[in-house]
Amino acid sequence: MIAGLIRLLTGAQGRWAGVVPQPVQRIYFANHTSHLDFPVIWASLPDALRARTRPVAARDYWEATRMRRYLARDVFHAIMIDRNAAAGRDNPLRPMEAALEAGDSLIIFPEGTRNLDEDAGLGPFKPGLFHLARLFPQVQLVPVHLENLNRILPKGRFIPIPLLAAVTFGAPIQLLPAEDKREFLERARAAVGALEDAEA
Repeated sequence: MIAGLIRLLTGAQGRWAGVVPQPVQRIYFANHTSHLDFPVIWASLPDALRARTRPVAARDYWEATRMRRYLARDVFHAIMIDRNAAAGRDNPLRPMEAALEAGDSLIIFPEGTRNLDEDAGLGPFKPGLFHLARLFPQVQLVPVHLENLNRILPKGRFIPIPLLAAVTFGAPIQLLPAEDKREFLERARAAVGALEDAEA
C-alpha cells in the first residue's frame, strides 16, 4: 500500500535499461537530490525485490519525528547512518556489510548528501561504494538515475508538489581487476550520469 501511494504521489515507474528486475542481490546506487529518493527507488522495485532491499538513510532526518521513524524502521527497514558521528568513532559501512552478509540488497547514494543543483551534475562519489564492491564481488552494482525528485519535494518543504518523476535502472557494473578506487568511483559516477543522457 505504501509503495502504491508513493508511485501515485510521484508518478514514478521504474524503467529498466540494460538490466531486468531479477531477484538477485544488488547494490542500487543513485544520484541524491531529495528525501524522497530512496522511497521512490524502493517503491519502483517489484514486490519480490522490494522485500529484500534495504535503503541506507540519514538517522538525523528519518528519526526526527515519530512518523518518519515508523516509516524508516517498520516500512522501509532502512539502515540508519549517523552523519554527525565523530570521525573514527563508528564504521558507517559495518551495518551495510551486515545487511549484505545476510543476503539483502541495498539502496545507497554515493554522493553522501543531496545535490540541490541538478544543472551542476553529479557530485564526487565517496569511497563507500568502492569498499562494498571490493568486499562483496558477487553483488551486482546497479546504477540508478532519479529525475525531478528535487522539484517534487524541494528542500524545506513537507508536502510533495505533483510532478512526474523518472527512475531509470541501468546495466550493472563491477569492480575490475587492478582498478583503483579513483578509477572505479569515476566509472560508477559516469554510469549514473549516462542514464540521465539516455532519458533526454
